Amino acid sequence: MKRNLFAVVLMLVFLGACSSPSGNTVGGDEYTVPITSADFVPGIDNPYYPLIPGSKWVYEARLEDGTVERNEVEVLQETHMVNSVTATVIHDIVFVEGQLVEETYDWYAQDKNGNVWYLGEQVDNYENGVLVDHAGSWEWGKDGALPGIIMWADPSAHINEEYYQEFYAGEAEDKGQVLSVSKSVAVPFGSFENVVETYDFSALDPDLKENKFYAKGIGTIKVINQVTGEEEYLIEFTLAGN
Repeated sequence: MKRNLFAVVLMLVFLGACSSPSGNTVGGDEYTVPITSADFVPGIDNPYYPLIPGSKWVYEARLEDGTVERNEVEVLQETHMVNSVTATVIHDIVFVEGQLVEETYDWYAQDKNGNVWYLGEQVDNYENGVLVDHAGSWEWGKDGALPGIIMWADPSAHINEEYYQEFYAGEAEDKGQVLSVSKSVAVPFGSFENVVETYDFSALDPDLKENKFYAKGIGTIKVINQVTGEEEYLIEFTLAGN
């Protein structure tokens, strides 16, 4: 039944309760996603992760070595088919001291219950302005890759639960955990109440430990790297049509 769908997801993620042709074994557990293209809706209007075509975000962070990183994010008008799902496309580019270091196209979709799923990404990594590889790329339905939850419809119902945000065995195995839905957070763009805080980490990279903060109507406003202490802040936000 639809109302039990996501309880089943979590049960399978952590208990490995049963097997599936599309499942993957991770540390003895079976991760499966009992969801199909019919479970998704057009567009993404989750209040903590709204992805309206034309909306733009700009973030900045001062890195450990003193350089400045700038991250520009835009929801594109175009869509991308991922495993028969019409996905919203996010164009994400990262510069360090004005030099391009990473460019990605991320694919997201929202299900009928309001949860936002991460369906994959196309990654271009650069060094000294030269494209070097596509490490980190993955797509649901290819080579066993599976989608994960990037934002719950009701984060308060999932406090302290661990969940996969993406799964491509040996390449992309990020997880998340909702820590709070009532944080007060101030960033250069503004001050916000009732902010959702998550802890993001990776089964593959022990150095990936981040706290992320999401404000209603905007999305991500702040990221703290627990390993380096670096903090990334939202400095600009333009809502589509404004």
